[in-house]
Amino acid sequence: MKPLSFTRTAVPPSRIRELMALADAMPGVLHLEAGIPDFSTPRFILEAAAEAAGGGFTTYTPNAGLRSLRGLLLQKVREENNLDVGIDSIVVTHGATGGLALLLPTLADAGEEILIPDPAWPDYEMLLIAAGIRPRRYPLCPEKGFQPDLGELEDLVVHQTKALLINSPANPSGAVFPRESMLALYEFAREHDLYLISDEVYEHILFDVEHVSPAQFDTDGRVISVFSFSKEFAMTGWRIGYVVAPPSIAEVMTRLQEPYYSCANSVAQKAAEVALLRGKEVRQSMVVAYRQRRDIALAMLPEELVLHEPQGAFYLLLDVSPCPVADGYAFARALLGEKRVAVAPGPAFGEVTKQAIRVSLCAAERELVRGLERILEFMKG
Repeated sequence: MKPLSFTRTAVPPSRIRELMALADAMPGVLHLEAGIPDFSTPRFILEAAAEAAGGGFTTYTPNAGLRSLRGLLLQKVREENNLDVGIDSIVVTHGATGGLALLLPTLADAGEEILIPDPAWPDYEMLLIAAGIRPRRYPLCPEKGFQPDLGELEDLVVHQTKALLINSPANPSGAVFPRESMLALYEFAREHDLYLISDEVYEHILFDVEHVSPAQFDTDGRVISVFSFSKEFAMTGWRIGYVVAPPSIAEVMTRLQEPYYSCANSVAQKAAEVALLRGKEVRQSMVVAYRQRRDIALAMLPEELVLHEPQGAFYLLLDVSPCPVADGYAFARALLGEKRVAVAPGPAFGEVTKQAIRVSLCAAERELVRGLERILEFMKG
């Protein structure tokens, strides 16, 4: 039998999913590993989906998404993200992950490079390797608040570099890039003739800081913004995201969507319309809960264990280097086995966090407190 594709088999497994699978096979586990909101999808969104399904709205939609949904998204990005775009810049995708799967091979060919953060959501690297594109990491260090250093970025740009990918609010650090950093990153991309990919899936989960979309500075069509309904509306399983890109890029992505996915789920698209129209208040109530959980966690934990106080998203990075089990992956495995607490291992996100773990603030408050208590007990030995 002929061997499988080397490129595809080289895609690394998700160590977060690995821990999730181990935890699912154990009784009594406290789940602090996944970025899955513990809130149910709001009832009015469920009712809109049921109405759409009951009314027979279960067929294919246009590849780029329903024009009615794209119109609402156009209004949203103009009002909330300050983006001066037209409807032909918007592509509704099979989640933000599906949007990236279409976007990355649109921008770069096999053998070319895209700069991604360290630490970063593991799927960036997985998607790039699957497409034959080389990921090159740039460090975001806790000593600098997980903010990018343009001097370090400068040293990483080579002839094969096609794009710079940024993520703010950031997974796993919770860092938020201020306006001046976003402008500097855009100017850096323009100076080096790079595309700038901005992952903004946590854009509304903020704690007393401003979210800035770098595409508002774009004057020459190099910034692509990636958004999602998953986190802010508790719609992770609905698989609805969208990408805002220059029309020439959006057109290629739309063509690729046909052989990849055909289109995003029709019923979920109708649900997304209602989320946009009616979801702001319930979204804000979730953010209030995430902030309260963050504050509870920070009050419980010794300051030296916290690598960064999150300004957004719903994660907390903890330093395990003083522990006897200093490797983040080994620590997470041992913690799960001995204390029945599942966390995300820091090495899943990169070298910078190899001696860290990520705690998700998505868990209910009581579960979060119990989990943190067990983590502290484990650290004490």
